[in-house]
This record gives sequence, structure tokens and C-alpha cells, in this order.
Amino acid sequence: MEKLWAGRQSAALDGVADEFNSSISVDSRMFRQDIKGSMAHAAMLAKQKIISNADADAMIDALGDILDDIESGALAIDARAEDIHTFVETELTRRIGDAGKRLHTARSRNDQVALDTRLYLKSEAAEISALSKELIRAILGKAEEYKTAIMPGYTHLQRAQPILFSHHILAYAAMLLRDLDRLADWQKRCDVSPIGCCALAGTTYDTDRRFEAAVLGFGDIALNSIDGVSDRDFCVELMSCLAIMMMHLSRFSEELILWSSWEFKFIELSDEYTTGSSIMPQKKNPDMAELVRGKTGRVYGDLVSLLTTLKGLPLAYNKDMQEDKECVFDAVDTVKMCLRVFAPMIASATVLEDNMKKAASAGFINATDLADYLTKKGMPFRTAYKLTGQLVARCAERGFTLESLPIEEYKSLSSLFEDDIYGEIDLAACVKKRASEGGTSPESVEAQIAYVRETLSKK
Repeated sequence: MEKLWAGRQSAALDGVADEFNSSISVDSRMFRQDIKGSMAHAAMLAKQKIISNADADAMIDALGDILDDIESGALAIDARAEDIHTFVETELTRRIGDAGKRLHTARSRNDQVALDTRLYLKSEAAEISALSKELIRAILGKAEEYKTAIMPGYTHLQRAQPILFSHHILAYAAMLLRDLDRLADWQKRCDVSPIGCCALAGTTYDTDRRFEAAVLGFGDIALNSIDGVSDRDFCVELMSCLAIMMMHLSRFSEELILWSSWEFKFIELSDEYTTGSSIMPQKKNPDMAELVRGKTGRVYGDLVSLLTTLKGLPLAYNKDMQEDKECVFDAVDTVKMCLRVFAPMIASATVLEDNMKKAASAGFINATDLADYLTKKGMPFRTAYKLTGQLVARCAERGFTLESLPIEEYKSLSSLFEDDIYGEIDLAACVKKRASEGGTSPESVEAQIAYVRETLSKK
């Protein structure tokens, strides 16, 4: 297949070099965006009387047919083409002759590939947002289903204070809502058309870049032609958003892995999202959650790879920039795959409430409430803190919990203790008392659920 740049070189490209130079195995997925971009470009050229209406109509009709044929499988993308742009233009010329050769007037592959990439990523980001919303809905469903289940909350992976399971997982809903905000904010900076920047300096033709941008659904155009073709910060920014999202998914995965172990046994993942062992028949492995955790490093790697590629490039376009798509496409594909498996994995999980409650009862996690009890009766907090620590040590030595420790033991350390101490340190009471906005009380959790639902409905 003849190269679009044929003419200057007197010898054909070496076979190995040709394969090394080719990007069609990566960028062929952008065929829709390339064809739609070309249709808009043809319409603009005709509007500006740079080409005839007849040529533009022939181009647009043939491009539509090419798109239909690729989507139906009637036309296979030729792997020998240098890139998707070459393939589409060559196929167009094959179908309509010399009129097809006029399509590339007033544009370069530099602005063409930047356009295709922006169009493609806008579409993919919208799909990632939709998948993220499905995961948030799954979290909401699980929070509603186990709204009053009590579990130990942790700091340093040590039992800390009693919380509601619903409160815990709603933290991930809050994180994902911010992830959605980041993607929406990114869309503003990606919503800029580079077409018409040409190779780097613009064009001598009387083009209408804003018309072409509007046809393609862009809100603005790149105001500096060099910037329009030579930066990939929109790729880097998207990958940064995705890396943060994967960090959230990885943390959630880590908890699912811990919680489903025999040591915790707080949840049971559905058989549909676990695997067995090839040698140990008793095993039920949380492989999907582990893979999400593992693939987080892959997305981080994609981000660092592109940052490294771009960091030393002089303006304007350099062939190094061909490496952008493999990184960003891999990040996008990985995140989509993780989200697709994560939402149903959460929705189908079973929460083992009794095990959670038992764990919450065994770790003195109501000690803070005991100290607060004394403080509210006039004892300085630091004194109450020390006395409570002594009581916990006494319980640990004698095999008691704070709830089962006899009142005489309490009174031996302070006359402030009364029988009402047991009601104050009951786990359900401890949770209910934490009614500050954003806290773990049932009323606060209800408000959080309502907030997430309302916020999600507006996105």
C-alpha cells in the first residue's frame, strides 16, 4: 500500500522499519472517529468553496459506506496500512477516484490524529462515567440492604470504633463521585478541536475551523496551532483521573479480599466472582478483586510511561507521540474491564452481619465512649482516657469485655460510674450517638444515602 508521504524517498521503507513505524494495530479502533472527522472536514471544505459540492458529497457518501462496511464486517481493515488514516483515505480514493485525493486538503495527519484521539477519548470517558455510576448504584443497594449492620471500624488495621457497614462502603461512593467530577472536569479541556492546526503552523486555505469543530460536537478550538498538534496533556490528564479511580477500586478490593478471608469472614463473594484452587479443594479465592488490585499498577504504569515519553519532546509533533495511544487505550480498557466486573461483584456479595457484630464486640472498640461517659460527668478527658486504658487492661487480663465487666470493678476506679454505663457502651448506642453530620449514626447514614442518590441523579 502506497504511503501518504510517498514522493520524497527514492527507496521503499525497509520491511522491519515499516512494521516498526506502523500504528494501525493500535489506532485502527479509531476508525469511526477518523471517518466522522473526515466527513466533517469534507463538509467544511465545500462550505468554504475549497472543493466542489459534488466532490464533498461523493466523499461523504463514500465515507459513510466505508463506515457501514467496516462495522458490518464487509470491509476488513488492512493491517498493511501504516495507520487508520492511511487506510481510510486509500479506500476512499479506491472507491471514488481523484475526488478522494482532495480530502486531505488543509489538514495534516498531525491534527487529524489529535482530533481522532480527542473524539475517541471523549466517548470512552463517557462510558467509564456510566460504568462508575453503576458501581455507585451497587454500593447504594448494598448500603440499603445492610443499613443497620454493625462492624468494627479500623485505623492502622486495628479495631478502633463501632460503625455501620453501610457507612463504611458509602465512603467508596463518595470517592467515586469525586472520580466522576474529575472526569467531567477533564471533558472541558478535551472538548477542544485541533483540526485545522495542520502540521503545526495552520494553513493557507480560508478554512472555518469553528464550523468543523461544531459539526463534531466540540465546544471550542485550539487557539495555538502548535499546541493543538504537539501536546497530549489531555491524555495524561485522563490517565491521571483513571489512576486515582483505580487507586479507589484497589483499596476497595483490598478490603473485600480481607473481609472474605476466614480470619475476617465479614462477607462472602458470589461464586460467580471467585475461583477455586487447582490443588486445594476447600479454597474460594477472590481473584476478581485481586486482579483489580493488580491492574491498578498497570494503569499507573501507563500514566508514567506517557509522562516519560512527553517530558523531553521539543515542539511541535514528533513521532514519539505515536506512543500515546497504546498507553491511554490500555488504561481506558483496563478501567472499563475492572468497573464491569466490580459492580456485579458488589451487588451479589453477602454480608455476614453476625460475624461483623461479633468482631465489633471483641476489640474494646467502645472504649472511647466509656471515656466520653466520664468526661460528660466532669472528669477531664485526659484523666478519663487514662482510667479507661486501665479498665481495658483489666478486662484483657481477666477475660472480660467492657460490657461484661462487673459494676464493682468500674466503681473501684471511679465513683462517677453508675449502672447506666452499660447502656452508654452498648455497640448500637455507640453507633447511634455518633450523629454528627457525616458520622456513622443511622440518621446520618440515611442522609448520606439520600445525598449520593440525589447527586448521582444529576450527573
